[in-house]
Amino acid sequence: MTTQKPTGIGKLFAAACLIEGLTWTGLLIGMLLKYVTETTDLGVWLFGRLHGVAFMFYVVVAVLAALRLRWPWWATTLAILAAVPPLVTIPMEIWYQRRGFLTEKPAAQP
Repeated sequence: MTTQKPTGIGKLFAAACLIEGLTWTGLLIGMLLKYVTETTDLGVWLFGRLHGVAFMFYVVVAVLAALRLRWPWWATTLAILAAVPPLVTIPMEIWYQRRGFLTEKPAAQP
């Protein structure tokens, strides 16, 4: 376990996790307003589009972070799968930060 703060691509990944989670929240609230209270579909219209863009951004950043930070295959797979269920990217990012996945590893010495 490490307490180093993320830098570079690690910060970008953390931001992508937050954005993806916030747009999921907006979409869930929009679905509540549209399907439960039947008051408006504006939330689904707006956050559906925002979340679609945020999801694609998150996947691209996750793959770039995995390559740049040399994640093991299971961490890369978990990061991509975390975008599917609502709000999983936020606790996953916290866990990745604690595990040291968001900081660059020193180059191997010859």
